[in-house]
Amino acid sequence: MKICWLDVRAVGDDRKAIVEEALHQRVDGIVSADPTELRALPPSVRRVLLTGSGPLPEDLDGVDTVVLEAPAAEIARQVQARPDLEFGRYVEVVDAATLEEASEAARTLPWTVIRFADPTKIPLEIVLAAAAAGQGGIITVVADVEEAEIVFGVLEHGSEGVLMAPAAVGDATALQAAVRGGTGHVELTELTVEGIAHIGMGDRACVDTCTYFREDEGILVGSHSKGMILACSETHPLPYMPTRPFRVNAGAIHSYTLSRDGRTHYLSELEHGSSVLAVDSKGQTRNVTVGRVKIESRPLLAIDAVAPSGQRVNLIVQDDWHVRVLGPGGAVRNVTELRAGDQLLGHLPTEDRHVGYPISEFCLEK
Repeated sequence: MKICWLDVRAVGDDRKAIVEEALHQRVDGIVSADPTELRALPPSVRRVLLTGSGPLPEDLDGVDTVVLEAPAAEIARQVQARPDLEFGRYVEVVDAATLEEASEAARTLPWTVIRFADPTKIPLEIVLAAAAAGQGGIITVVADVEEAEIVFGVLEHGSEGVLMAPAAVGDATALQAAVRGGTGHVELTELTVEGIAHIGMGDRACVDTCTYFREDEGILVGSHSKGMILACSETHPLPYMPTRPFRVNAGAIHSYTLSRDGRTHYLSELEHGSSVLAVDSKGQTRNVTVGRVKIESRPLLAIDAVAPSGQRVNLIVQDDWHVRVLGPGGAVRNVTELRAGDQLLGHLPTEDRHVGYPISEFCLEK
């Protein structure tokens, strides 16, 4: 799980409400320049004093971490003088020299807080690579939640954490939601195929993403909101055509697919810039960005399956043997070769849907 620190040093009238919200949302750290303010916080949150290179207050009781905007030599001196405290360094990266200072701090100190003056993420990539063997945490200063999501994806594993100054009540909640959305898990169920049927022509959608899928990944697709099957990506070799590991030949255009925060979308709604949920055979998920959706008229095949609970699941796909779904253990199944009794992986959302959002109401789908 990524780390969220909230910088309240410049917060004005809403300070008390913002701090209370941050504690309620269980942010990982509160950053202040006032040790008295930190002392009033519960020990469940990391209490971070961020200050310059001047003398430290004598009484730092209740402070967990001191981050100094100071040269390395001054931080080393403070570490010797106050062995009971954990120290980190704040570095503003503006050129090659300060980039090297940030990299060295990240290799050697428990915490390095870095603000990058330029919008490019290349300097962050360099710091992450330089400090890959280090044991400390890298906290990147971000302007907003959108930048936090980008920072968490740099070099795939991203910065360990972010530091954001909230502008208003609600920002701490949004930041924590972004962090929780970075990883997740859906409960997969083994479905038993009851039969397949050729049902004639219709429009199907191939979902091309901006990400390579892994061999046991795909997206969840189904005709009904309460039952989906794990459709396989085109990562596995096929005769007559090259692999396209960014693509899922997903299903008919009316089908639901799962996206972030448990929301569903029709395949027909997806377009470049949309987000869908990549799911592997163990149920681990990640958000992937859609680059293109190809909708074409093709012969269609209906797959009917049933869960151990008795819940019935349907998926309509292109009627061609190179379209695949996933079974237990990531086994790849060509849809035209499915037979009654075969096992597939699926997901059974419990909520009905209204414009894609989960809702508790009566809804009959058939």
